[in-house]
Amino acid sequence: MDRPQSPPPRTPALSLKTNYLILYNFVSAILWTAVLGRVVLLVPMVGYWNAYGGVGNFAKWTQTLAVLEVGHALFGIVRAPLLTTLMQVSSRLLLVWGIVAQFPYTTTTSPFYSSMLLAWSITEVIRYSYFAFHLSVGRVPQVLAWLRYNTFFVLYPLGIASECALVWKSIEPAERVGLGWAYALRGVLFIYVPGE
Repeated sequence: MDRPQSPPPRTPALSLKTNYLILYNFVSAILWTAVLGRVVLLVPMVGYWNAYGGVGNFAKWTQTLAVLEVGHALFGIVRAPLLTTLMQVSSRLLLVWGIVAQFPYTTTTSPFYSSMLLAWSITEVIRYSYFAFHLSVGRVPQVLAWLRYNTFFVLYPLGIASECALVWKSIEPAERVGLGWAYALRGVLFIYVPGE
């Protein structure tokens, strides 16, 4: 007599938290890919001085989405340190809302806005794709892992130098708004690199 066969073992369903994080990382990777594509297409076509007009608003809101990461750390959804996450997100929000949105002049007189977005978007496409793969399939393609841990050596200095240059270029226009804002920006520059 044949024994009834048991069904094959089922893989456990992913938790709501894991599904949310997969979606968040996937959407973020797509958004940063769009920022990267816009920068790569716009700079050769219209020049770095016009890139802000074609990508600035989209990049600002894409970066603003990272505020969710502070909540992820705060509520224990991820194991990232809250203070580090808060500092990283805050510094970028300062750039997109406090500098570039307030003083768009800083984006038209130098390539620093475009180089900052280039560094940010490549980094974020790699980082969010890495997490999306890791969470969804449990492993990451070797090339993506290599990029995650090696592009840092080029992209981090490029990003920091571009960010500092934009802060520096905003001090003069900030003085017209009020000396307090200009002094605050000088203070930001003083702690920026050690803080990063």
